[in-house]
Amino acid sequence: MNTALIFWGLLFGTIGLGMLVYGRKQRAPVPLVCGAALMAAPYAISDPSLLLAVGIALVVIPYFVRQ
Repeated sequence: MNTALIFWGLLFGTIGLGMLVYGRKQRAPVPLVCGAALMAAPYAISDPSLLLAVGIALVVIPYFVRQ
C-alpha cells in the first residue's frame, strides 16, 4: 500500500462525500453521481497517478455539466 494512494483516496473520498450530500439535498444528479464515483474510485484504482487523474476529472465534471 502506497502512502500517496491513501492520501489521495482520503482526499477524494471526502470531497465525494460532500458532493454526494450536496447532490442529494439539491436533487442534482450530476454531483450525486460524481460524488458516489469519487468515493468508489479509491477502491477500484491502485495506481496513485491514475487515481489523481480520475479524481480531478470527477471533481471538475460538475463544474462544466450544469443543468
